Amino acid sequence: MKLNITTEKCVGCALCASVCIRDNITVNPTVEEVDNGECFNCGQCMAICPTGAITLKRFEDQMDVVEKYDATKIPVDTENLLDLYKQRRSIRWFKNEKIDKHTFDTLFKGAYYSPSAMNNQDVEFMVIDEKLDEFIELVYDIIKVEENEFSRIKQLGEYLRDKTTHKYHPLLWEGKQLILGFSTDKTSTVIAATRIELLAYTMGLGGFYSLFIQKADEIDHERLMEFFPEIDKSKHMYSTFIIGYPRKKFKRTIPHDKIKITYN
Repeated sequence: MKLNITTEKCVGCALCASVCIRDNITVNPTVEEVDNGECFNCGQCMAICPTGAITLKRFEDQMDVVEKYDATKIPVDTENLLDLYKQRRSIRWFKNEKIDKHTFDTLFKGAYYSPSAMNNQDVEFMVIDEKLDEFIELVYDIIKVEENEFSRIKQLGEYLRDKTTHKYHPLLWEGKQLILGFSTDKTSTVIAATRIELLAYTMGLGGFYSLFIQKADEIDHERLMEFFPEIDKSKHMYSTFIIGYPRKKFKRTIPHDKIKITYN
C-alpha cells in the first residue's frame, strides 16, 4: 500500500479516482486504495484532493514542501515566459566569481520539481568545481580518439599540453564550474537540466551545454563512471552545463531557422 488515507477527511468527491491512470483507487463511499501493484507514486490523487485526505507514504518526510495553490492563477504570464526564452543565450564569458552552495541549492529546486519517465525520479547531478581540471583531463583522454574528426578536440589536447597555445579553454572558455546530469533516461535528464538552466537565467547566471564533454560517456561510459563512484553505473551522463556569472550582456534577440510544424 502506497497511500496514507485519512478517511475522516474524505468527502467522497472521487476526484482522486478520476485522475488515477493505474486504477489504483476506488471511492465507496470514501476513498480506498486498491493496491493492484500499479501505483507509481505520481501523486495526482494527493494533488487534486480538496481536503488533503491522501498523502504518499514514500514522501512522508517531505510534507514540509507541500504547498496549496490556485490552479486558475498561473504565477508567470505567457509573454514574460516567452521573453525569457527569447533572451536566453549561451554564455561563455564569465566573471571571476564562483557560485556558492546556497545558490546551487536554489538552482536544483528546478530539478526537484521536474517530471521524469515513469516517475522514476532517478536524475541526479554532480557539480564539478575543484576537480574540474582533473575531470577535463579524463574527458580528453577518452574523446581524443576523435580529434582527427573534430578540431575542437584537437585544440583541447594542445591547450592541455601548453596553455599558451590558445587564448581560451577550448571546451570551458572562461567557465570554472560544471553541472553534470545523470539518469537511466535521457529525456528526464534533459528536462531537469533545462529547468535548472532557465532558473539560472532568472538568478542572473548563465552558461552553455557542451556536447564534446558529453561525448566521453558515449565513447567509454565504463571508464568515465570510474570518476563518479557515488553514482550508479547504470546511469549515463546525459547533460553537461558550464555555468557562471556572465561577464558580457547581450542587447537583442537574433533570428532562428523557422521550426517545421506539421498537423495531421
